[in-house]
Amino acid sequence: QVQLVESGGGLVQAGGSLRLSCAASGRTFSIYGMGWFRQAPGKEREFVARINWGGGITYYADSVKGRFTISRDNAKNTVYLQMNSLKPEDTAVYYCAQETLAFRSGSDRQNEYSYWGQGTQVTVSS
Repeated sequence: QVQLVESGGGLVQAGGSLRLSCAASGRTFSIYGMGWFRQAPGKEREFVARINWGGGITYYADSVKGRFTISRDNAKNTVYLQMNSLKPEDTAVYYCAQETLAFRSGSDRQNEYSYWGQGTQVTVSS
């Protein structure tokens, strides 16, 4: 049974930083790409960032490029999202997800992820 548990969300002022973590268990973490998605109130869930199984390939949504950094520690079965220069429009529930298939380069398509965390709330005040 795969489990993904996010942590690190909270309330921060605009311009501040937060670091989200997602701890994975249940299958071999190091061979699966990981992604971060978010859902703001009244909006559909959207792609934020992804990282391939080896950690050498990353990709970001235009809205967070240059401000957010995705990384992973395969020894700790954990993926991170460092969020800097936060804006009120970054307010959302953030979800980590694990790709269905192994040894992929990562995807921004939600249907390529089989496992999702419960989400962590990030609120950015102006």
